[in-house]
Amino acid sequence: MAVQQNKVSKSRRNNRRAHDALVAANPNECGNCGELKRPHHVCPSCGHYADRQVVAVTDEIELDEDAA
Repeated sequence: MAVQQNKVSKSRRNNRRAHDALVAANPNECGNCGELKRPHHVCPSCGHYADRQVVAVTDEIELDEDAA
């Protein structure tokens, strides 16, 4: 097993973890509908990718209160 020779101080430990922070997302605008989407992914709102329809998007189904 790996056993440390000396105690690693809080400062050294935290300096090592300085680059572990999460990076904010970088959304792009969809060329078809203008909504924000992830780069190199199909637009979730309209289903377009690279100026062509890839996924057929259906309208949302409205449920009656009695049906639920």
